[in-house]
Amino acid sequence: MRWRPDAIFTTGGYVAVPTLLAAAALRVPVLLWEGNVVPGRSVRATARLARVLAVSFPETAAALGREAYLTGTPIRDPAVGEAVAARARLGIPAGERCLLVFGGSQAARRLNHAVRQALPELADRAVVLHVTGEPAIGEFGAVRDALSQPGCDRYRPVAFLDREMADALAAADVIVGRAGSSTLAEMAARGVPMVIVPYPHAAGHQAANARVVGEAGAAIVIADEAFDGAALLAALDALGDRARYAAMAAASRSLGRPRAAAAVAALLAALARREPLPEPAAIERLARGAS
Repeated sequence: MRWRPDAIFTTGGYVAVPTLLAAAALRVPVLLWEGNVVPGRSVRATARLARVLAVSFPETAAALGREAYLTGTPIRDPAVGEAVAARARLGIPAGERCLLVFGGSQAARRLNHAVRQALPELADRAVVLHVTGEPAIGEFGAVRDALSQPGCDRYRPVAFLDREMADALAAADVIVGRAGSSTLAEMAARGVPMVIVPYPHAAGHQAANARVVGEAGAAIVIADEAFDGAALLAALDALGDRARYAAMAAASRSLGRPRAAAAVAALLAALARREPLPEPAAIERLARGAS
């Protein structure tokens, strides 16, 4: 009541309920954003307290039973890591294929296991940027040192990527990762084919996200329990077909909304200024980066 914010942005959840109830009493407008295809129970419970909904997938609006703006998931600016310059900064020679593998801190174990099984053949096919997570970096540093040349130079395990992640995403020809909303948005914004291994312990959210992207033709989806070195190499074999690779890259790009952050900000600014809300088509054009 002392602060009286002009607007509130939330990703929902039970922790938001007291704030959103106070906002309703003070007539402060609320924008709720949901990035998963299937919203969780807490988001469904708090969505009714928001004046405006923004989502990453059309299916989410149907699940919430309300109209929503299709903004996509806010991500880093894809222009930060332009491909040629990014490869130069990472020391990846021109003409080399680049594979980026990352799974998040607790979700990396299955992906790490598959990479270890697929080496050294994996490094024979591409420069491999492998984000292992902090607990596994010692193990995979030793794995790298045990490889013969040129695999030792082509396999690059790192604990995590901070500022370099934009370059890694821009440099990659194929990305292997989980099916979190941000991961999928980063891939699609760059039009990169994906090998998706949905994390099985996220209340089914990632499986639903992966299904939508897979059905769009932008990814090869492999269940967590089926993902191993052989499955990884088979997926890369499939992506070795130029026609299939081009089709998947185009499908990935069609899902991309690289300016999702600007679209969400435009909605929030309109609420804060008590201005008429933009048309949904205008917000989608903004999110896609169209003029």
